[in-house]
Amino acid sequence: MTMPLWTLADFANATLGRIVGAAGAAIDGISIDSRSIGAGDAFFAIKGDSRDGHEFVAGALERGAALAVVAEDRLGELPADGRYVVVDDVLAALERLAKAARARSSAKIVAVTGSVGKTSTKEALRHVLSEQGKTHASVASYNNHWGVPLTLARLPADAAFGIFEIGMSHAGEITPLVGLVKPQVAVVTTVAPVHLEHFSGIEAIAAAKAEIFSGLEAGGAAVIDGDIEQTDHLAQAAEAVGARVVRFGDCTACEAHLDAVSLQADNSTVRATILGQPITYKIGAPGRHIVKNSLAVLAVVALVGADLARAGLALAAMVPPQGRGKRHTLHLDHGEAILIDESYNANPASMRAAIDLLGQSNVGLRGRRIAVLGDMLELGPKSEELHRALAEVLAAARIDRVYLAGTSMHALWHELPTEMQGAWAPVSKELEPTVLAAIRPGDAVMVKGSNGSRMGPIVAALEHRFSSTRVRGEDL
Repeated sequence: MTMPLWTLADFANATLGRIVGAAGAAIDGISIDSRSIGAGDAFFAIKGDSRDGHEFVAGALERGAALAVVAEDRLGELPADGRYVVVDDVLAALERLAKAARARSSAKIVAVTGSVGKTSTKEALRHVLSEQGKTHASVASYNNHWGVPLTLARLPADAAFGIFEIGMSHAGEITPLVGLVKPQVAVVTTVAPVHLEHFSGIEAIAAAKAEIFSGLEAGGAAVIDGDIEQTDHLAQAAEAVGARVVRFGDCTACEAHLDAVSLQADNSTVRATILGQPITYKIGAPGRHIVKNSLAVLAVVALVGADLARAGLALAAMVPPQGRGKRHTLHLDHGEAILIDESYNANPASMRAAIDLLGQSNVGLRGRRIAVLGDMLELGPKSEELHRALAEVLAAARIDRVYLAGTSMHALWHELPTEMQGAWAPVSKELEPTVLAAIRPGDAVMVKGSNGSRMGPIVAALEHRFSSTRVRGEDL
């Protein structure tokens, strides 16, 4: 018999709520989105930036929610025959439930942050640890003030491993979130110039990332990038709370270090040493940045007491998440092209990694490497300089043509040699038809930009136009 995620009694006690109506005796899930509510879920009517969850309570109940968690001062506006747990503040109640979930759990808990690679690292940990025990991890990028407690409240009591992604755009945001998670292992994938408009410089970003060590349980470990200028800063912050420091990277002094690597267009083969243990493994996803983060993944595996060899074998089946390097085949009239979807967000470090990945990609006869790039946002006064600097990266990666969208990318446009210039447009929507018309058989095309640059629709348009199932003549 499957145990429920929460019994009604435990749920009400944890949230400090009172039960109103005929709520279900068992709760099988937690949701804040009435559109995807499942039968038996508890719906938390959280007030967001633009909408109030109380507006969607009736719909959630109609779709089979076990109950809705609502604020005392809004109860009178809701259906009288509803099923409720009534609380003082809905978000605070979710946080209390998260604390209760953590208190009852005996799982090995890992928290992941970093300027680049936190989601892919979290997903890799989910992938390798799932084969060794019941593993719970953040959905998508649920890493903020509501995403972290929501993920924690969903933690099954019998989970063996819990993997939590923690994000931030301002100083002080990580501390309360990691205080909820209380990990045994905290990972900082790297520190890079991201959200610069909110920070005085990269050292301030490092300090904000180092907040993740404040929530470590006694005897915990900090896994940090050993190849960056901020390594010592991170190590000192971890040591200040009594954490064991494990560095990963190319440096031979790193506790998890790379010994040799063979980079291929769609995979990599790695030889490494992880906490003194030599290991050779294959990664199903390409890219040197993926190789480096695999060192952090395997260090975590060793630190939580899982089997290192099994984890290494599991990495061979890993594929990139949607929008983070996933490859698609484009079916043209007289051949095929490759699309690399890197459209989920961008900053200088991830943009360089994506361009390098495109540079490693194989092209067909007369095929070209084509970069389609949108603005990198939240870079502050250094934005123009950081965009211009990509010209050198594109040249080093032997990119043939570049298509750009956004006002900041105009600075890069002027830095490109004429033969590399494809087109520039102020917004991605205006660039889309030019890109669609430019693709030819043998090309490798990579699309990337910050979420606000709206590069995802270009990926969708390419997939639709060049789908193997598209009716011939459609869109012509």
